[in-house]
Amino acid sequence: MAKTAGLTRRELMKGAAGAVALTALRGTAQAAGPAPGWDTIVVGAGVFGAWTAWHLKRLGQRVLLLDASGPANARASSGGESRMTRTIYGADDVYTRMAWDSLEDWRWLSSRSGLPILHPTGVLMFFGKREPFVDQTIEAHTRLKMPLEVLDRGALARRYPQIAWDGVEVGLFEPALGVLMARRSVQTLVSEYRAAGGEYRLEEVRAPGDVDALEGVTTRDGETLTAQRYVFALGPWLPKFFPALLGNRIFPTRQEVLFFAPEAGDDRFEAPHLPGWADFNDGDIYYGMPDLESRGFKIAHDAHGAAFDPDNGDRRLSAEGTADIRAYLKKRFPALAGRPLVESRVCQYENSSNGDLLIDRHPRWPNAFLVGAGSGHGFKHGPAVGRYAADLVTARLATPEPRFSLATKGERQHREVH
Repeated sequence: MAKTAGLTRRELMKGAAGAVALTALRGTAQAAGPAPGWDTIVVGAGVFGAWTAWHLKRLGQRVLLLDASGPANARASSGGESRMTRTIYGADDVYTRMAWDSLEDWRWLSSRSGLPILHPTGVLMFFGKREPFVDQTIEAHTRLKMPLEVLDRGALARRYPQIAWDGVEVGLFEPALGVLMARRSVQTLVSEYRAAGGEYRLEEVRAPGDVDALEGVTTRDGETLTAQRYVFALGPWLPKFFPALLGNRIFPTRQEVLFFAPEAGDDRFEAPHLPGWADFNDGDIYYGMPDLESRGFKIAHDAHGAAFDPDNGDRRLSAEGTADIRAYLKKRFPALAGRPLVESRVCQYENSSNGDLLIDRHPRWPNAFLVGAGSGHGFKHGPAVGRYAADLVTARLATPEPRFSLATKGERQHREVH
């Protein structure tokens, strides 16, 4: 078996059994690192940065991973409880393939954690009419030989009687997909990365400013860290870090997520009775997840909220957002319309102009790379994004995907990827 930086691929994949708690990660973050001179420094330990660091390490790189507040911290887009993984993307089958290619990595990571990371609940998306997005999805899954069930309204009502199906014509069900536990997954991955020999530090990095060449990154305490290459996977902080370049190309928006408690003893809203789901209603999308690990039924309105500052934005739930969700529950999940709200979260999307990801070289610094613009759907693609970014950084990428380029990111929001 081929060796990678002294370790076999199997040894790298084994890592340390179970997840290391975030307190342990923080406790070792300030330990002295190796002699200066890493191959790559990755700034940002969210889902994109962590998977990029992991794949670089597997390629034999000496990698330093940095984060200002810890892996999947409370203000990060990768923080929070859960994310859905799906391959239903209409004609955008670049994302269909990325989500499918990521699935094995999520299963592996779940096997390394003491608690599940991937809950294989299945994923259901339903539509008011047989629109082109539905037919494009069916065509892509048929061509790519991916499992997909097409359900008419009668089949939906028989399978999921806890949902009111008025105004729904068709549903698409993916039995192999499900729900990812977001914070747990990133923290577990950073633990595995460290166990495989990668270095992680809790460090805030200063924005480099308008320099002709990037020769290092400077921490808040004034230390300069140097490497051959640098990856900036900063999520909603990317436009703040590179204001001239990305300030008008990545748009962080405020997103509210709510959890409701089903009635005691009512298991209709738990898996396997309910999958992850999304209601496409002429582009006005609501989505949610079953009651997993007794945290409550999760629901959100997938509409871009107001502009949001990840450092200082107000993370209290709004009365308008709660009313909107309760009105939707009354329409589609009537048994939950009056149930108690048990948890809420305000997070952010970091949207590109059209919803495409950003994975590209910095236009002025050939040794720097930008990875981000998850645009509300990026988390599920984390393993594939990290693999793509690692190949780009190490010049192993044969054919770059044009849609991930900086050149395709405009200055006006016009969402095209759902």
